[in-house]
Amino acid sequence: MKQFTRQIKVSPDTLGELTAYLLDSISTDPDKKRMAVIICPGGGYNHVSDREGEPIAAQFLSMGYHAFVLRYSLAPHVFPASLKELASAVAMVRANADEWKVDPNRILVCGFSAGGHLAASLGIYWDSDFLASSLSLSKEMIKPDGMILGYPVITSGPFCHPGSFEKLLGDKAEDKEARQFVSIETHVTSSFPKTFLWHTAADQSVPVENSLLLAQALIQNQVNLEMHIYPVGCHGLSLATSEVSSPDGRCVEPQCQSWVSLVKTWLENF
Repeated sequence: MKQFTRQIKVSPDTLGELTAYLLDSISTDPDKKRMAVIICPGGGYNHVSDREGEPIAAQFLSMGYHAFVLRYSLAPHVFPASLKELASAVAMVRANADEWKVDPNRILVCGFSAGGHLAASLGIYWDSDFLASSLSLSKEMIKPDGMILGYPVITSGPFCHPGSFEKLLGDKAEDKEARQFVSIETHVTSSFPKTFLWHTAADQSVPVENSLLLAQALIQNQVNLEMHIYPVGCHGLSLATSEVSSPDGRCVEPQCQSWVSLVKTWLENF
């Protein structure tokens, strides 16, 4: 099984760039179409964390899935610039499904921290008129088939991560209507994709209440959900291994490393 990589602009008029990690299926079935996972690293809409990009892609590749990492627009670009880029990325992967050997009905989005907010934003707005029409794409083309969310920013309410919303909204950061529009838990419907969600109760940057609010909304709308709350672990764990940790070892948390095997089982039954 071979892997090859390419970098692609998601559209000519945006800054978004998609790095594709594609598996060559010649060792098994040359026509096999694989699940694809588009990864949105975190970074508070201020930067894109490399720790939550390629290392995560490598895990999905090892499971036999194609992986894509989206480097999306950041501040001073504001909402919905990055959301349009993610929607365009989903549409691009779906449009190239035959060439890239992707199953067009199994294109998932994986996001961490602010990248989790971006992913979840597509989860609520993929079937909105404002998003599809602004891209001249059909809702079916930009639809994510599933969500994998790690310690996501969700709410703009009392448990919010202030910096993410300041960067995401810019001059409108204190506008109540704008903040409510990007507060995920208030917009969940039954059309939100099947979701795998994990967080740590000890997260001091993005409180676990973000995931709890999302979980409550998903359950109320009968959205298929698997959720894991770990009792230990700081924010931004990524794989929670030494490979992706800071030099002081702050992000090494053996108990939290199991999220990778748990999501593997979840994907096998997708």
